[in-house]
Amino acid sequence: MSSDLTDPGRAMKVLLLTGLGALFFAYYWADNFDPASLQGARVLLTGASAGVGEELAYHYARLGSHLVLTAHTEAFLQKVNFLSYVQLTSLALPSLTDSKGSLVVVSSLLGRVPTSFSSPYSAAKFALDSFFGSLRRELDLQDVNVAITMCILGLQDRASAAEGIRGVTRAKAALRPKAALAVIRGGATRASGVFYPWRFHLLCLIRAWLPRPRAWFIRQELNITAAATA
Repeated sequence: MSSDLTDPGRAMKVLLLTGLGALFFAYYWADNFDPASLQGARVLLTGASAGVGEELAYHYARLGSHLVLTAHTEAFLQKVNFLSYVQLTSLALPSLTDSKGSLVVVSSLLGRVPTSFSSPYSAAKFALDSFFGSLRRELDLQDVNVAITMCILGLQDRASAAEGIRGVTRAKAALRPKAALAVIRGGATRASGVFYPWRFHLLCLIRAWLPRPRAWFIRQELNITAAATA
């Protein structure tokens, strides 16, 4: 018999990793989403004119939710900043508290894992993540039954987004309908977080373990020549 298999320390590590892997997959593949729970639900949806917001509107409509939609142009979207989220949340919180409602926040992987050539965008998303993380703790301390679901999404298959990173990153865009459905499922089940694709959760965990990745890993993500001249 191999000495590796008879080493108690190594065997314990294998068992621990196997157990953690089983818990991880059980967490992501457990499905307690009931589409009927959204029948007649009141949903205020911002940014419904394009991208994931547009797909969310389609999904909620098919599920029988009552929608209030707000839309924006691409130019206006560029002017919306972190303070807009704070102001909108502050206005909505009293009503959400009375109805025991939910806040579903669509953010980005760049709000958890910073990457090259995205400093302003990453800063805004990190601020968003920090604000809603702190707000969740405050609501818990006050026994306020308002769920906050942070949705960490990757690059979406919008023409404007694809054009902005063309030749700079090797990342592939996610399909908007599937990303939108993941957001809806997370909000309906009052999950604390949604990662789409699911492997983004692993990236966030690795970020916590290795806060300063080697340059080699960064180069796998980027076309350095194109990024430097962009």
